[in-house]
Amino acid sequence: MLRSLVPSRDRDILRLAVPALAGLAADPLVSLIDTAFVGQLGRVPLGALGVNTSIFSMTFVVFNFLAYGTTPRVGRAVGDGDRAEAGRAVVRALTLAVLAGTGALVALQLLAGPMLRLMGASAELMGPALNYLRIRALAGPALLIITASHGAFRGYQDTRTPMVVTIGFNVVNASLDPLFIFGFGWGLAGAAAATAIAQWLGALVFLGLLLGTRREELGVRLAWPSLRSLVPFLKVGRDLLLRTGSLVGTMTLATAVAARVGTAAVAAHQVAHQLWLFLALVVDALAVAAQALVSKHLGAEDPDAARAVSDRLFQWGLAVGVVLGIGFFLLRPVLPSFFTDDPATVRALLDVYLFVALLQPLNGLVFVGDGIYMGAEEFPYLAKAMIGTALAAAAVLGLVVPMGWGLTGVWWGIATLMVGRLLTLAGPYLRGRLFEKAAR
Repeated sequence: MLRSLVPSRDRDILRLAVPALAGLAADPLVSLIDTAFVGQLGRVPLGALGVNTSIFSMTFVVFNFLAYGTTPRVGRAVGDGDRAEAGRAVVRALTLAVLAGTGALVALQLLAGPMLRLMGASAELMGPALNYLRIRALAGPALLIITASHGAFRGYQDTRTPMVVTIGFNVVNASLDPLFIFGFGWGLAGAAAATAIAQWLGALVFLGLLLGTRREELGVRLAWPSLRSLVPFLKVGRDLLLRTGSLVGTMTLATAVAARVGTAAVAAHQVAHQLWLFLALVVDALAVAAQALVSKHLGAEDPDAARAVSDRLFQWGLAVGVVLGIGFFLLRPVLPSFFTDDPATVRALLDVYLFVALLQPLNGLVFVGDGIYMGAEEFPYLAKAMIGTALAAAAVLGLVVPMGWGLTGVWWGIATLMVGRLLTLAGPYLRGRLFEKAAR
């Protein structure tokens, strides 16, 4: 009987994780393509892109509660057989996405210059970085609509639809990049315009599906949610904002420290960071499966099944992380030259290349663990644990410049962050406390 159950769990995991992998990989893959195109323009545009990447991560990734908070709420409703409640959760998420995205757009336009200076952008980076930021910010509402839509479809146990939409608008982005950057001669501003157009296209397609062609099937009613109905969602958002804000803030601090080390260092960090994110988000496909499956089992009041599928997901996460780390290390002779031919940037990148490879097994366990905790809606614990871990990493990063550790010191700070995340996730899970509330 056990032999028949294990393949069944694997099929459930793969059914969700494989399409999620394609969808998740599409965004960082196009970011890598953007980095490769911009890298051909020289060190200054590449450094300006790196600073902006961190700003947009800090500004918009903190709103990932629109995905992470939506998935378990929709998933529990689906597991309980309540499609109407699932539809209400979708409408609340989309409403918050439009409001938050509009606010972020206005804030970025007003605070563009101060934010770039806070990030340590030098005089030579400021001009191109400012143009990129103002253009890219126009897609703020679109990006958050896309984020909320991903969370909704995952809760419905459907990762194929967001995969198709995401690949589609990212293909548009990759196609417009060379046309705008080189064909029209817009340079770095062309990369920003291509991304903004593609993201608005993706947002409109998602809205057409959720509020149009698949509305009846998904149980979505076209009615404005009351302010009171948004309060529980906002409480989840508060915890996830603290959690994700601490995480992204640490990564943003890492880029700011790299910028103060030097232009070559921040350019190399941009490449290393994008590679790290690409590999990490491949593993995050398993976290998507964890959120969907754990929330569904808990919605059906079956904590034993939730624990069993979680155990299996951890095994998958470790195995995938090891494979990614080995494969990435074997590509060391060829990858750096794909992104830049600047000798100083290549040398700096090779100095931290091993960090990216060795962190992959750790990423596998951490990302899966995050997905399991989110599926169980243990958002307050995730927030508290991440704040403590981020402070430890920030302490290391704060010593990089005064101690002269260079870009290697920046990546020691990132390693500190990941080790701390693993330890805080392991505690309650290994003690069997994670699903106690559901069991009662």
